[in-house]
Amino acid sequence: MYLIAGLGNPEKKYNATRHNVGFGVIDLLSEKYDIDLTEMKFKGMYGKGRIGNEKVILLKPLTYMNLSGESIRPVADYFKIDTKTELIVISDDIELDPGRIRVRPGGSAGGHNGLKSIIAQLGHDQFARVRVGVGKKPPRIDLADWVLGHFDKEDTALVMDAMEHAADAINIIMENDVNAAMNKWNGYKPEENK
Repeated sequence: MYLIAGLGNPEKKYNATRHNVGFGVIDLLSEKYDIDLTEMKFKGMYGKGRIGNEKVILLKPLTYMNLSGESIRPVADYFKIDTKTELIVISDDIELDPGRIRVRPGGSAGGHNGLKSIIAQLGHDQFARVRVGVGKKPPRIDLADWVLGHFDKEDTALVMDAMEHAADAINIIMENDVNAAMNKWNGYKPEENK
């Protein structure tokens, strides 16, 4: 069974902000595979279902971004998820242009507080992650204001595509492995597809 966790902040005012693209990918998977997110436990909202041949849990931690690990860890413990091979985390990435995604088998948090929390709670950084580009912070704008801000019209379209690609990457990770998803998506640039 895979645990697929999308990171974000729970209040309505954070809907569709840069920091909430992880929630957006979970919503997309929920709709696409008819997995209702109706369970409220472990400081999160989740649902169980199937994607292809795999049993999955889709999870939105409701702890606020900086404490995401406080939801992911108890869910993984309860459902006996091997967090090194059966956990996939989706987060935003300010180092990637809107429309791009990057798949990684593990590694540091790269300054992302949600990933830092997960690594601290799990005691390792060897879980798959799919990072969705939200664009670099412009000069003279506070980082928190940037990640909690909304996309303009052009970036919204690019990010919607990127969320679809992230969902595809998750499928590839489960069907094949992280390397296959990296090979398909890590070099992809949206303008190549126009």
